[in-house]
Amino acid sequence: MKGKLILYTLVAAIGGLLYGFDTAVINGALPFFKSYFQLNDVMTGWAVSSALLGCIIGAISIGKPGDKYGRREMLKFSAVLFLMSAVGTGLAPEINSFILFRFIGGLAVGAASVLSPIYISEIAPAAHRGRLIITFQLALVVGILVAFFVDYILIDTGKNNWRYMFISEAIPALAFLLLLLKVRKSPRWLMQTGDQEAAKKAIIDVNPNADIQGIINDIVTSITLEREGKQEHLFKKPNLKFTLIGICIGLFSQFTGVAIVFYYATDIFRAAGFSTDSAIGQTVILGATNLIFTLLAMSLIDKVGRKKLLYVGTIGMTITLGFFSWAFYTGNTEGWLLLGILICYVACFASSMGAVVFVLLAEIFPNNIRSRGVAIGSFSNWIVNGSITFLFPIVVGAFSEGKGIGYSFAFFALMTLLGFFFFKRFLFETTNKTLEEIELENK
Repeated sequence: MKGKLILYTLVAAIGGLLYGFDTAVINGALPFFKSYFQLNDVMTGWAVSSALLGCIIGAISIGKPGDKYGRREMLKFSAVLFLMSAVGTGLAPEINSFILFRFIGGLAVGAASVLSPIYISEIAPAAHRGRLIITFQLALVVGILVAFFVDYILIDTGKNNWRYMFISEAIPALAFLLLLLKVRKSPRWLMQTGDQEAAKKAIIDVNPNADIQGIINDIVTSITLEREGKQEHLFKKPNLKFTLIGICIGLFSQFTGVAIVFYYATDIFRAAGFSTDSAIGQTVILGATNLIFTLLAMSLIDKVGRKKLLYVGTIGMTITLGFFSWAFYTGNTEGWLLLGILICYVACFASSMGAVVFVLLAEIFPNNIRSRGVAIGSFSNWIVNGSITFLFPIVVGAFSEGKGIGYSFAFFALMTLLGFFFFKRFLFETTNKTLEEIELENK
């Protein structure tokens, strides 16, 4: 792979790093700003999930601006929103302004979750596309790990420690904005605007040894089909199948309960009897596990294939979620048992669902509905994410002795098992195929 292809991919993937950082930094900050603002269970859920409402709106609304102004330009806009959110949340004087800036950060996360994978898929050669798109997921888990580590090292910085945790996101947000000035626009988007010369230069930049005219011809064909199908409905044949699969990928990826693990792990460990410092320290271990097994998935995804990774991972997650539910339901939460179970769970998630979801969403949709399809897949992902994030502290508070945690994880185990059967029955393989080949084979 050429240097500029790697450079452009890494810059776009910073959107994933900010996604991971923005959503995970609240984990360590939660006990401190919860006390500072004196939040009850409902307001705690709202303070955490308000960002996810922004994610939902950002994901579903970014498709058209992305098509009109370009993936790169709208990624710049998301970088500005990340920067505003980091500073605004950290300086918030009361809970309403805190929630507003968390919402703004959510808009940025939702936009990046759609635009970054699309941009990478549109510059990547077919043989490397899986590994390059998974760079977005790799950056996401790095962002989660960095957020956990930042939370941990800032614990003892005084009563404003939670403010410093949020403000620290401004550094990667500013870097993202500046680096986006160095990357080219997507060749597919340039062709949509009629700028064939710029599109050729963009393709030569990232894939100089390819059949440039052949790639241009494929893009022209795709654009022609897209323009002819502008009025095609996502929920009518022949697109209905792709739309439903995309929605279910988004749904089942969040019904694994991964959001609860990464947003509330500190509170879960505290409920099991660990101190706040120890609980935040253990989230760093989970973040490191997430990174290691994402790297493993990155090395396997174009060899083993997307479906096999999902099969193994969903079975592993079902088992570990079941054990975790049992531990809290029976009160067997002493020692390092919970940490061991969650390490196994995160390993299964990172090497399967976590690595594959954004790759599949960027691949499975026909060219003429890709932007809208990815947007609705991300929308379903964020709907479930936001709902369970809001409800989790309420459910936990409704039952004594940790049984609310046990019931919640039993539900996640059941839904993950259902996801296994869905993928086995309906999902098609996309490994080592061009976007055009995937479309033709599955019409």
